[in-house]
Formats: sequence, structure tokens, C-alpha cells
Amino acid sequence: MIATWLTKTLNIKYPIILAPMFLVSNNKMLIEAYKNGIIGCIPALNFRTPLELENGMKELTEKCQGKFGVNLIVNKSNIHLQAQLEVLVRHPPAFVITSLGSPEETIKLLKPVGVKIFCDVVDVGYAQKVESLGADALIAVNSGAGGHAGNIATSILVPMLREHCKLPVISAGGVGTGAGLLSTLALGAAGVSIGSPFIATTESDVSQEYKQAVVDYGAQDIVMSTKISGSPCSVIKTPYVEKIGIDQNFLESLLSQNKTAKKYVKMLTYYKGMKAVEKAAFAATYKTVWVAGPSIEFIHKIDTTQNIIERILAEYKTAFDDLCKINQQS
Repeated sequence: MIATWLTKTLNIKYPIILAPMFLVSNNKMLIEAYKNGIIGCIPALNFRTPLELENGMKELTEKCQGKFGVNLIVNKSNIHLQAQLEVLVRHPPAFVITSLGSPEETIKLLKPVGVKIFCDVVDVGYAQKVESLGADALIAVNSGAGGHAGNIATSILVPMLREHCKLPVISAGGVGTGAGLLSTLALGAAGVSIGSPFIATTESDVSQEYKQAVVDYGAQDIVMSTKISGSPCSVIKTPYVEKIGIDQNFLESLLSQNKTAKKYVKMLTYYKGMKAVEKAAFAATYKTVWVAGPSIEFIHKIDTTQNIIERILAEYKTAFDDLCKINQQS
């Protein structure tokens, strides 16, 4: 066991969240996470309707004994938010991660039923805001994250948040090895959120081509694109991505700067981008936009969720033992 605030609060063996990944995370992966001493989180939007979400929560409550999390998009682009919150009140997960908006309503509705609220943050200002609203922990989305990444490196972001906030910090992004886990905990993080390495697992339902891309490409092949949601999103630089470019076109960019049009352009861009990602995730076409982070550098084969967890933990032990030897020698 590796004892931290995260392990004690969620009653798990290891301070690792199998990160919520749009269209990638599924119940099978979360069940495997629970069986192997960590905890998984799934985007509510991976369930196509609130009814499917409710059925998914029932299955996870039974097979994970309540040890799982749900990720909510809490801005206006999520038209199902209210219905999703109602489902989670009836079937409370251990925690919820809020993204892309204010967690105020989520905190108000779910904390009374025992749900811990973790909030995605990329800077101190927003972290202090969610702390004042009653969040339980910060998800520090750093520059190594897959999907909507921050722009500050882990080595700066985690200590910075710890200096200016009292909440526990969970680092999201850039960890694909046990040594990475050890170094992040040494910075003062209460845990890590790991996503991209688990794309290439047998439990993942994405296409074989997507999984193979995670194996074949590396850190140097990750680029930031604004075409998916209007906000920077890390994707694999496939030939198709190279062809279409990574920036919004002139009209989209111009409208995004207009105060009146900005909100609607962002919502439209988000909708179009998510549909493109959905198509790419499950069907191999020349129009391939595959979301991933630089931690795919450490994935060399399609494997099971269990094996990836076991590898990271074995590497952690080796890195910890090596560090102890260095300290003894000095």
C-alpha cells in the first residue's frame, strides 16, 4: 500500500485514479481498476442518455462496491447536466470530477449525499475559487495531460497549488511509469490521474487502430489542437491531423473573440469536435482525430488494464528502492 490522503479518503490501496476519458473509459475498465487496488472514473457523457447512465451506475455500484468516480462537464455545452446530477443523487459515486465550468451546483447537490467533489484546475485563481465553494480536492491538470491540458508543468503546478490552497492536490497528466508516480508524490501530490496508457487495453472499446496508434506513436507526436472544442486539446499527430491543421479557421477564430458570438461558437465547435472524435474512436477512417497525451511514450503493446497497473506499481517499488540506496550511499 502507498498511504496518502487519496487512499485514506477513498479506501483504496494505491493513489491512482484511472482517469476519465471521453469515449474511452467504460465500466469494464473501472471494474478492473477496483480489482487491482486503484479507482476509476468515467465521463457521464460516455453514457449516451441519462437512463444509460443510471443503469451504468447500478452496475458499478454492485461490482465496484461504490468505489468509482464520475466526471461531469459542468458548463452549458452539457445539455444533460441536470439529468445527470439527478441520477448521481440517486446513485452516488465515491467522487465526482468537475470539468470546464463552475462546480457550485454539483457541490450543493452531491456533497450532502456523501460524494467527494474534485475539481479540474489549471491555475491558482480557479483553484482558490473552487476551494471557497467547498470542493474536497483539486485535480491539477498539467501540461502533460491528454485531452484538455493545462499549460504549466507538474513540477511547478503541484507545489504552486499546495502553497496557495489548503486542499489536497491530485496531479493529472504525464505519468506513465512508476518513477513518474514516485516523483509526483514527492512533489506533494496526494495521488495521480492516469489516462492515456489505458487507451491501449483489451478492456477499452475503441478501435484497434486507435489502440495501435497509442503503441506506435510517442511523446514527440502529441500536438495541441483547437479544432475539437475551441480550447487546446492534445491529439496524436496522424497524417490526417497534419493535413487539416491544428488551429481553428479564420472565421471560427474571429467569432471566438466576439463577446456575443463567443459562447455559441464554442458550443458549436465543441459539438462538432466531439462528433469527430466519436467517429474516429470507433471507426478507422482517414479522418482520424485521436485524443491522447505524451505518456503514450511508455506504451509498447496492447495490454490488459491489470498488467498496466501492475507494471506501474512494480516500477514504483524499483524506483523507491533505488532512491533509498542512493540516500544510504550519501
